[in-house]
Amino acid sequence: MRALVVVGLLAVVALVFVVVAVVRDTQGKGGAAAGCPEGAPLADVTLHENKDVKINVYNATDEAGLAKKVADDFRNRKFQVKKEGNAKQQLDGVAVLQYGPKGVGSAHLLRAYFLNNAEPKFDIKRKDDTVDVVLGNSFAQLATTTEVNQSLGDLGAPVAPAGTCPMPVDK
Repeated sequence: MRALVVVGLLAVVALVFVVVAVVRDTQGKGGAAAGCPEGAPLADVTLHENKDVKINVYNATDEAGLAKKVADDFRNRKFQVKKEGNAKQQLDGVAVLQYGPKGVGSAHLLRAYFLNNAEPKFDIKRKDDTVDVVLGNSFAQLATTTEVNQSLGDLGAPVAPAGTCPMPVDK
């Protein structure tokens, strides 16, 4: 009988701790950054799956058909390719990723496909969630799945750019 009372008392104490933990939980606003200015654009810092990432692919090289070739490669990897074509200017680097607040997590994923050699270009005024992939003269090929996974580990989690606040995570 005495053991039953002790077990019952322990159960009540555990229940009290659980209730206190739930009531005092500060992670309910997990994605909201402390000190975010009122009206700051919300950045989607979710690391999306390939199938949920929308991209436009542009060729900024002399190599004819590069945008189509790379767009097809992205399609084979389950990305949503919206547009493909030629860029207005040549680009010497590997690639440039152009995106707005709604494309932060998507651009982060895409950086891994270029082994973090693509230059990120964030535009705080951009309203869509599509990332423009501009291929440069130093581009050779997209990374393999293993290389992408390693690169994502090196990159860490997506971070809201300056002037934005992380979008709250839906539960």
